[in-house]
Amino acid sequence: MLLRRSYRSAVAGVGRRTFSAPTPKPTRLSQEVDKKWQAIWDAKQAAAAPPAGDKPKFYCLSMFPYPSGAHISPWHSYIASNSLVFLLKTGQLHIGHVRVYTISDCISRFKRMQGFDVLHPMGWDAFGLPAENAAIERGISPADWTLSNIAQAKVQMKALGIRFDWSHEVTTCQPDYYKWTQWLFLQFLEKGLAYRKEALVNWDPIDQTVLANEQVSVLSIMSSLLT
Repeated sequence: MLLRRSYRSAVAGVGRRTFSAPTPKPTRLSQEVDKKWQAIWDAKQAAAAPPAGDKPKFYCLSMFPYPSGAHISPWHSYIASNSLVFLLKTGQLHIGHVRVYTISDCISRFKRMQGFDVLHPMGWDAFGLPAENAAIERGISPADWTLSNIAQAKVQMKALGIRFDWSHEVTTCQPDYYKWTQWLFLQFLEKGLAYRKEALVNWDPIDQTVLANEQVSVLSIMSSLLT
C-alpha cells in the first residue's frame, strides 16, 4: 500500500503531453492503375514456365466460397468480440474471404520461392438449397443466379491480386465436376460403405430435406437471438 501511494505521488506531478501531426488521407488506387497491373500479372502468369518434373510438388487448396443464397447464413457465422455476427451470404466477398485467401496466397508464394512447383487452384461450392431458394425469390433460374454470383466473386478475387491457377478452376454444379462425386458414391455403394437404413433425422419441412446436426445447432442459436 505504501509503495502504491508513493508511485501515485510521483506520477501526480508529471504533466501529460500528446504529440500529433496531420495525416493526409490515403489516396485510393484508381481503376486504371488497378487494371493495368492486373493485365500485367495475368500475362506473366499465362507465360509462366510449365511444371518441371524435377521440382518438388506442393498443393495448396483453400475452402471454396459459396456463390449461392442472399440471406442470413448460419454457415458464415463466426464469433467476434464475444458476440455472434452473421454475414450476408451473397455473390459479394466479405472480409473472411480476404483473410482465408490471403493466407493461402502467402503460403503458395513462399513455397514457390523455396523452389516448389505449386498448384493453387480455386473453385466454387455451388450446389445446395440456398441457391435454389434465392433464385426462386427473385424469379430467375438457379443456374443464372449462381453463375452471376461466381462472375462477380471472380472479379473481386482478381482485384485482390491473389495468384490462383484459374486454368484448374472447378464449379461443383457443373456436370464435368459432379459426375465424379456420383462416381465416388457408386464406388462406396458397391463396397458397402454407403447404405440405407432407418434412423432419426433432422427433417426440414420447408425445404423438404434432411439437415445435419451442425446446421440444426447453429439455426437454433440464430433463432434464439432473433426472437
